[in-house]
Parts: sequence; structure tokens; C-alpha cells
Amino acid sequence: MKRRTFIAASLGAIAAGAGAGSRPHHQPVHTGVALAFGTAIRISLVHADEKVARAAIADALAAAQRVDRLMSIYQPSSQVYQLNRDGRLDKPDPQLLAVLAQARELSQLTGGAFDITVQPLWRAWRDAVARDSLPTQAQLRQARALVDWRQVAFDERQICLAPGMAITLNGLAQGHAADMALAAVQAHGIGHALLDTGEFVARGRQREQPWTLGVRDPRDDQALAATLHINGCALATSGDYETAFTPDYLHHHIFDPAVGDSPQELASVTVMAPTAMLADGLSTACMVLGRERAALLAASLPGVDLLAIDKQGRQWRSAGFPAQVS
Repeated sequence: MKRRTFIAASLGAIAAGAGAGSRPHHQPVHTGVALAFGTAIRISLVHADEKVARAAIADALAAAQRVDRLMSIYQPSSQVYQLNRDGRLDKPDPQLLAVLAQARELSQLTGGAFDITVQPLWRAWRDAVARDSLPTQAQLRQARALVDWRQVAFDERQICLAPGMAITLNGLAQGHAADMALAAVQAHGIGHALLDTGEFVARGRQREQPWTLGVRDPRDDQALAATLHINGCALATSGDYETAFTPDYLHHHIFDPAVGDSPQELASVTVMAPTAMLADGLSTACMVLGRERAALLAASLPGVDLLAIDKQGRQWRSAGFPAQVS
């Protein structure tokens, strides 16, 4: 599972206090890093007791890594890998079932714009590009025939796929990992933290300000399209630049299941939502939906706002998206 890195976090050396009546400058920030999703994941939290902080960081990183081990499409030991290989999986892990339930809900909500069964399309494009070509219409028709979120059947006993189908949870697993890491931190009584698994979730504050995140410019990985403060929510970005099949970014790793190719309007979408898993999934779905339909969807969901950037660099923000900070 390849991490999608679109947002850079600004982590202060001193952060706000976790306890009632504590002063920000008396509370140090503690950080931890581990490997998951093919890259580094990071946690920064504020607590006066280093022993408590280190235990929380260790538990949070372990929680995120467990999600990776469960849901990787590349690791033979993962349940998703085994499901794709065999077409069925007995006794699925409850976390996997929770992510599949979120996937089904998003597919229903977006009319199929979000679909975890697009893996055959990814394979068709990957294999064609490896041969220095693009997939033929026949190859795309064959792949699209295997894409249908309604053909994923699951309950606590078993998950079943239709013959030839395969799923990817790359649009949800990293967000879910951030949520699980947050839960592990909060279990230690820590209320000020920023968790980065490729998607971000923040609670509390750093210094006298909330945590600061920068949204990268989709055409310049050294520039920021926006800088903002967040607290009590999650943020995720999907963009056409992370795995582009062609230099013009018209063909990339995000697919519109209806056409078997990449959506053409937007370069990136950043979504703010109550949970990181929801933000993660919605950012992918909104890339497919396009600006107007994405804006309508965000307006219909409590606590959801977005920043959309098209391929010409024009930006649109929903009314509740955090204001730009200097």
C-alpha cells in the first residue's frame, strides 16, 4: 500500500498543555516515527510526562501499523491480499469489516463514484504503462467489467468477491489508521496530538495556536497552495500528481469507475471531515465527482468541507473550509 502524501505538517517544538490549567510553554512536544504504508508515519503529541507520552506514541504507531498489515494489497500476509488472491476470506478482522462498511456507504452516497473494486483498472493501466503504452479500449472494457462495488459481499463470517474481482483500500486504510492511532493516544488521556499516516487528524493545540497544516500545490511539490489551522477534525488530500501515468496528468491513479479512466477536471481535492477515514474516502470520491457535484456533496454532510483545485490552478473553498493563515 503506497502512502499518499499531499499535506505537510508544521510541528512546533513546544505545544499546548494537555491538562486543565497547564501552561503551553510548560508542556513539551514528543514525536515518534515508524514505517507503514510504504513510508514514514508520524505522531506528535503534548504531555508533561515523557513516560506517558512515549507509551502513547508506541501504542499509536503500533495501531497504525496493524491497519497496514491487515489491508495492504502487496503483503501476502494481509487479509486484503488473501481476499484478492482467493476471492473469499473467512473470519475477517473487525477492522476490515468496518472499513468495508465505510466503503459501501461512500459508494451509495456518491452513486458509485467511490468504488474499492477499481483494482482491475489500476492493473490494466500499470501493465500498459510498463510497456510504454496506454491500455486499449478492449483492455479497459475487460477491466471495467470487473468493477462493481455491489458485488462485494461481507459479514462477520466471510467476505466474498465476484470471480476475477479485486479490491483496494488505499482510499480508506490510511485514514482509518490515523483514527486508530488517535484512539490509542486518547486512551492514555492525551488530548493534544497531530497524527500523520498520509492523512491527518488533529486534536488540541500547539503553542498558542491549533496545529498548522500546509496543502501542497498540485503542480509544485516545493510550494503550498494553502496553509491552515485545524483542531478536532481530520484532513485528507487526493491529487492527480502522486502516481501519474502521463506527463500531462490526464491519466493517473484515481479512476472514474464509469469510464475506466481518470477524471479530467481537478488536480487535487482536500477534504476536512470528522474522521480521517471519511476525509480519506471523500477526497478520492470528490476527485471523481468534479467541483460542482463535490461541493453539493460536502454541503449535505455535517462537518465536511473542501478545497478543490483544478488543472489550471484555480481554487474553490466551501463556506466552512478553514481560512488561509499567513
